[in-house]
Amino acid sequence: MASSSDLREELDCSICLSTYTDPVMLRCGHNFCRVCIDRVLDTQDESGVYSCPDCREQFQERPTLMRNFALCKIVTNIWHTMRPQKEITGVCCTYCVDSPVPAVRSCLHCEASLCDKHLRSHSKSSEHVLSDPSTSLQKRKCSVHKELLKYYCTQDAICICVSCSLVGDHRGHQVETLDVVSNNKTKKLRNVLQKLTTKREETEERVRSLEKRWRKAQEKASEKAERVTALCTDIRRRVDDLEEKVLSEISRQEKEESLSLSALIHQLEIKKDELSRKMRHIEELCNMTDPLTVLQEPDTGDLCDPEEEGGDEDTGGHDKQLHDGDDLDVAVISYLLHTLCEVITDIRSGIYVVHPADILLDVNTAANNVHISENLKTATWTEEKQKRPETAERFQDYQVMSRRGFTSGRHYWDVEISRSGVWCVGMCYPSMDRRGQQSYIGDNNKSWSLLRYNNQCSVIHDSIEIQLPDKISSDRVRICLDYEAGQLSFYELCDPIRHLHTFTAAFSEPLHAALYLNDGCLTVKKNNVSVTCDNYPQERICN
Repeated sequence: MASSSDLREELDCSICLSTYTDPVMLRCGHNFCRVCIDRVLDTQDESGVYSCPDCREQFQERPTLMRNFALCKIVTNIWHTMRPQKEITGVCCTYCVDSPVPAVRSCLHCEASLCDKHLRSHSKSSEHVLSDPSTSLQKRKCSVHKELLKYYCTQDAICICVSCSLVGDHRGHQVETLDVVSNNKTKKLRNVLQKLTTKREETEERVRSLEKRWRKAQEKASEKAERVTALCTDIRRRVDDLEEKVLSEISRQEKEESLSLSALIHQLEIKKDELSRKMRHIEELCNMTDPLTVLQEPDTGDLCDPEEEGGDEDTGGHDKQLHDGDDLDVAVISYLLHTLCEVITDIRSGIYVVHPADILLDVNTAANNVHISENLKTATWTEEKQKRPETAERFQDYQVMSRRGFTSGRHYWDVEISRSGVWCVGMCYPSMDRRGQQSYIGDNNKSWSLLRYNNQCSVIHDSIEIQLPDKISSDRVRICLDYEAGQLSFYELCDPIRHLHTFTAAFSEPLHAALYLNDGCLTVKKNNVSVTCDNYPQERICN
């Protein structure tokens, strides 16, 4: 007797070796999948001879495919019997044992799940408590008394049954119904949910804000990149034009010099030929043996033309001129090359618009342990107290600020620092305190500073100090102010230049350069500050 596997193989197509799909039959009686036999017949179209892949019977014309309805029905039934039943996810009815049926409710008393059919015939008694379908009905009963968990012991924070509260371990404890405890917990959870929702909204708002700043930064970077590209293109064009002008001038001077030298060489060649002719004539006279012929020739002194001698002097003078001016006209070339200075100036103004600031130190703000030079350019820390009057605008210790304040535009200045020691530079409002701990640069909301102490760098504003990750190895830093944009930036002038930090604020007062020094010297230059500091006061360090 044939097994089911043997019968299953009889339903396989001899071409694809899989179960028939839309089986069709040739006139010879063999069956194939419609797609499979069509492909075979397509390959036989070129030869014009068609044959059955099984029995090799040939056909003069392409055979007509006839659908095998009986085989189609058999294959369909086979597919249905082989296809696995769809699994039911979730909880199934406890009483539907023939085929799984989804449960709609679960009875806590019976510890069973019910479908619609069995739910209609289920007991309506109050002890049969119905709940949402669940597979863990045992967890809803007391493990000791096997009764439903109906109460909550607040002392032990556990769900209990009636027997637990009356005769069990929780006797005498304060208990509440599950509904009351659940409602209270739900209220707390709703409050937590509300707080979490608020925090999530705040986080989303912050993300949107940061994404907006990110887009602005990208737009700003793209704008600056376009400006730099346009500027460099213009610089290359101008340098190319300048190169063309200089080379053209050199070529012109070379041509003039060549024409002059060529004319002089031509004159000298004619003179050389004339001198050669006279020399040959004199040699002939010298070789004659007839004295009468020699004496009848003109005197040898007459052979030299006075005008030619004068011409020799003129030629010699011209040679002298050529010798004295044998170089190109470097003055013209130098003038053309000096236009590079204008190009360099345009580069500075095109990349970063800077208004030169002649920073002068304000003696009226200098502390009495800071000496200010007569030209208001140098500040030196001194142990000898200066006898200046104590006024409201004077700093109590160590500090001084500039006379001029900036209320608009973009400006920068450099600070030359010692590689060792402590220094602090920045900017401040004129309304900043001049007494007490809050009078130091950065220790209030009216000043911003860059500090280095113990070879560690940080930036400070409103007494909030941010440590910078890297040390400053260069001896120069740059302070850049963009008043309208509300940005104050610090850079280390190394190769390449390194950005340290940027403060962002809505500036509301004039900004003055502010400096702190102790046991050192500070020299101010135009748009440049040189500072040397060694020590730092103990009260400032503690902050």
